[in-house]
Amino acid sequence: MTQTVAIDPAAPIWHDIADAMPILTCIIDDDGQLLWTNRCWQSEIGIETDGNLWTFFSGTTGDDARAAWKADVATGRLFALTLSLPAGPVDFAVRPAGAGRWIAIASREETQRQTETARAATRAELDVLTNAMPQMVWATRPDGHHDFYNAQWYRFTGVPEGSTDGEGWNGMFHPDDQDRAWSRWRHSLASGEDYEIEYRLRHHSGQYRWVLGRALPVTDGDGTIVRWIGTCTDIDSAKRAAEQNDILSRELSHRIKNIFAIISGLVRMSARQMPAVRGFADDLARRIAALGAAHDLARPHSDVSRPLIGEATLHHVLRELLSPYAVEQWVIEGDDVPIDDRGATPVALIFHELATNAAKYGALSIPEGRLSICTARHDGVLGIDWHEVGGPPIDGAPQATGFGTRLAALSIEQQLAGHIARDWRREGLAVHIDVACEALVRDQAA
Repeated sequence: MTQTVAIDPAAPIWHDIADAMPILTCIIDDDGQLLWTNRCWQSEIGIETDGNLWTFFSGTTGDDARAAWKADVATGRLFALTLSLPAGPVDFAVRPAGAGRWIAIASREETQRQTETARAATRAELDVLTNAMPQMVWATRPDGHHDFYNAQWYRFTGVPEGSTDGEGWNGMFHPDDQDRAWSRWRHSLASGEDYEIEYRLRHHSGQYRWVLGRALPVTDGDGTIVRWIGTCTDIDSAKRAAEQNDILSRELSHRIKNIFAIISGLVRMSARQMPAVRGFADDLARRIAALGAAHDLARPHSDVSRPLIGEATLHHVLRELLSPYAVEQWVIEGDDVPIDDRGATPVALIFHELATNAAKYGALSIPEGRLSICTARHDGVLGIDWHEVGGPPIDGAPQATGFGTRLAALSIEQQLAGHIARDWRREGLAVHIDVACEALVRDQAA
């Protein structure tokens, strides 16, 4: 014989369970008054415990509703009840709970209908949201099958609705971009990594415009990908503006290099007419050439204009500055860091000055001398050690402050907000420089 366990609707644990249920649930007394409603009821209907059932009866008078309720309650058994709620008629199963109370729970079929209605409402809200966005929005199944595009996609492309579902989207790209875009998408599908790529998308005018494509995976509680949501943003104007800026930058750089060459030529031509200043003129011309080389390496570059020798880095600039000297006499090692036009000029000035003095009086002035430059990065600060050995012995620090000292103060301490210290060792000059890595490049957020 099966034993029936009575439900105590007054128990707090029952209230907690009913509140967690996504189903309309309430407790009613013998007279049809609402004694308690769960959260789902309060969220969808709003009435808590100050109403009665007669509010929800339709097509009958209040007396008839009360009479029908009394008749069902009098049986003392489970019975069905239909209430006209704001979302429409809802069927309930009403069962006795003892002490003149009844528990009404929406039927499973009704719960399913409400769930489907909620999903439809969510989809409608999503459609409104995505169609209000200026970007093109698309979505795919876990396997990458495209099954949703917002209105902006069809406005931009001008294609019939549904024509780019599945793999039809790839045919909208410029022929030169199709393999690259498809390969990147397959990689994201296989790895679950975010999708991001720039490609040319065919506009309804027939022209191809640059867009930025992005997509993120949607995962369930177990981390399994259940959808991909993506966007396409028209960046054609920005892309063309960047290309124009690159052309102007290259033209400006070309003219700056010509100015360096003209100045150097004027200095050398003047030196030929004034032999007494020939040494000074040659030194000045080398400094000008060093500045020109550093500028060409570290000026802003695009993918087209960037030197084939690689990224502009501190080690690269230092190698360029030391290139006039015998390669077996110097070495550069340690941590390398990026550098651009902000840091290149002061770096070129100070290290050209150090190299010039080493060539005149220090390690680079004789074949046996050696120079090492070691760089180490720690907590955002780059330490640079210049160490000369094997050159003429040094008697001590110079008595007077020379041009090199003033240049160092200008280049390192003022322009780069760093610190420089010299140690006039007998075996060779040692210089230590500390400078923030971010001081060598422009603010990336600017």
